Amino acid sequence: MFGPERIERWLREDVGHHDVTNEVPGETTGRLVAKEPGVVAGLGAAAAVFEHLDVDVVERAPEGATVDPGTEVMRTEGAAKATLRAERTAVNLAGHASGIATRTRRAVDATREVDDDVRVAGTRKTTPGLRGLEKRAIVAGGGDTHRLDLSHMVMVKDNHIAEMGLSGAVEEFRERASFATKIEVEVDDPADAPEAAAAGADIVLLDNMDPATTEDAVASLPADTLAEASGGITVADVPAYAATGVDVISMGSLTHSASTLDLSFRTG
Repeated sequence: MFGPERIERWLREDVGHHDVTNEVPGETTGRLVAKEPGVVAGLGAAAAVFEHLDVDVVERAPEGATVDPGTEVMRTEGAAKATLRAERTAVNLAGHASGIATRTRRAVDATREVDDDVRVAGTRKTTPGLRGLEKRAIVAGGGDTHRLDLSHMVMVKDNHIAEMGLSGAVEEFRERASFATKIEVEVDDPADAPEAAAAGADIVLLDNMDPATTEDAVASLPADTLAEASGGITVADVPAYAATGVDVISMGSLTHSASTLDLSFRTG
């Protein structure tokens, strides 16, 4: 995932064409330290950046570890020039991923206070080029990745239904998909939920419904059809949706609205 070509692109973007600030001689040690409480993630990507420049990562916290301010999450040893070159890129990756993991953990904890069986999942609302990093961060926070890309599940959305009809779209895609591929149908009217199940949906996504409407829609579904709530759900909303009987709460905000966890890299 973190191959040399990708890491070189990250580093070139940061260093530019004429950097003189990293021309520091000798060897040094480095420490990546949390400045606020949270859940760390992305340390594998950060370590790959250092190791690409032959800086040794001698200690690293596990992905998903809960940290307090002052917690040391990574130690490095190597040439000062290489360490300083890698520093900002590595910290940016780890801070971004840790922010996602922290937000995910809050959502998961809020869900478990109501129902241990409800899953919190991410969506495809990820940063181009960083989906792998962000999806792994969701897992580190205790969440589910949902589908990684379009090929992982057939999702029948409103535009498909407008063009082909609900039953027609499900029938068409089921004929073309592998027997192992699940089919999910998105509905924004609770009355359409049982129709989606009858058409053969394995999962019915209840989109942009408030908790009360979501609960009514879930009650209309057969027991063997999974129900997913989605659409503008925040961490504060999670308990109300967890109480509706859904199996999954998917949240784009886990990735597109997560704040970076404040991390600091110190040498010497």
